[in-house]
Amino acid sequence: MRYVIGIDLGTSGTKTVLFDETGQVIASHTIEYPLYQPQNGYAEQEPADWREAAFDTVRAVMDKSGIAPADVKAIGLSGQMHGLVMLDAENRVLRRSIIWCDQRTAAECAEITEKVGADRLMAITANPALTGFTASKILWVRNHEPDIYAKCRHILLPKDYVRFCLTGEYATEVSDASGMQLLDIPGRCWSDEVLEKLGIDKAMLAKVYESPEITGELTREAAERCGLIPGIPVVGGAGDNAAAAVGTGVVRDGKAFTTIGTSGVVFAHTSDITIDPKGRVHTFCCAVPGAWHIMGVTQGAGLSLKWFRDNFCASEKETAALMGVDPYYLMDKAVQESPIGANRLLYLPYLMGERTPHLNPDARGVFFGLSAMHTKRDMLRAVMEGVTYSLRDCVEVCREMGVNVSDMMACGGGGTSPVWRQMLADLYGGPVGTVASKEGPALGVAILAMVGAGIYPSVPEACDAVIRQGTVQEPIAENIPAYETYYRLYTKLYPAMREQFKALAAL
Repeated sequence: MRYVIGIDLGTSGTKTVLFDETGQVIASHTIEYPLYQPQNGYAEQEPADWREAAFDTVRAVMDKSGIAPADVKAIGLSGQMHGLVMLDAENRVLRRSIIWCDQRTAAECAEITEKVGADRLMAITANPALTGFTASKILWVRNHEPDIYAKCRHILLPKDYVRFCLTGEYATEVSDASGMQLLDIPGRCWSDEVLEKLGIDKAMLAKVYESPEITGELTREAAERCGLIPGIPVVGGAGDNAAAAVGTGVVRDGKAFTTIGTSGVVFAHTSDITIDPKGRVHTFCCAVPGAWHIMGVTQGAGLSLKWFRDNFCASEKETAALMGVDPYYLMDKAVQESPIGANRLLYLPYLMGERTPHLNPDARGVFFGLSAMHTKRDMLRAVMEGVTYSLRDCVEVCREMGVNVSDMMACGGGGTSPVWRQMLADLYGGPVGTVASKEGPALGVAILAMVGAGIYPSVPEACDAVIRQGTVQEPIAENIPAYETYYRLYTKLYPAMREQFKALAAL
């Protein structure tokens, strides 16, 4: 039996999983690390924490498994996107990484738009200038820490810094590089035009590969740390959502997935590149060579339900502890006691502003229609429905762009809820499935590693062999028109309050 390793470098921790060639989990280990917020709106992490977590989790899964190191045929890397790692000429890290959720770069986004031009930026990078992306972080360091910028010789993304520590190679791949705002998305290569206009030296950027391509081999020093043998190939891997797509089998046209985590994502695979000129969704290169994906984002998806749980569901939490069940299980039961539409109560899930389709950081959460008749279970249902309406907004943008989203999967914590999956099926008007594996990104990059190692000939064929279908939620015919009525009302609420959100933010 042959084995591969998937390393998933997240924001809260790194999870490494050892799989056999059929996708079965042999061993798994996670190590957490801190997030630093030196000022309001800042978010940073230590690249050394990622490096040590990667080394130690790989060694842990090898120790747990008892598998011979010679039987491990390849390694795949998944990672949080958009983070900035800067190395000097001696490969020393120059500063903490400014990561994806950092919001300090509004002025640099304006600078990028001015220098490149809004239309050219959309045409080349497929996205408007955003504070989360890497290009604005590079400019921020140049503008505010010129001494550090002057020493910089290499710019890497989080997972690609771990790759460097494993292989000694400066390499990235198209899906993660898409989120830097320096890649020519249609051409799948660095954009000389954007780099020239922003004054960024192309020599500082890593070589770009396709996701299943081999980017380097494990060095002797890294192999000793990891409990492996030198020379094991390390493939390109993928950014977290692109990796999750492979891990759920979303690798052909028509396939899509909805993630309900802290934020919510609707991710659709497409063989033909299509860019939303309004910038409401991201278009990135995906982990399947020669294909792309469209990604809509709801900022406050699972976050909305967690916020409600933590502030209003103390009794459910206490009862759940006594029963030995998750509080969300009891919350699901309560939601089923409220009808569709939550007795004419609507919720706008804009606790953290909104991305798709409104692009408005000033938008805020709203309960609309609240009356003395409403109960906690009505409010719970309204929260879950409101998040689902927002995800339907993402689906509608995909449909408007001509992207097929007929074969939908659900993943993330919210995707484990049958109640939430039923809402998705009813509002999308089609079945919503799950996959048997819960490993998501780690499985996705393990599949890419299998392709790189020659175990399977292509990413779609590897997914066919490895991924097993879980449960499928079919839409309930009579629910569809009921939800449609409430969804249409929901879509009218944001335009009616847009100016009031702006006024509130100015207070």
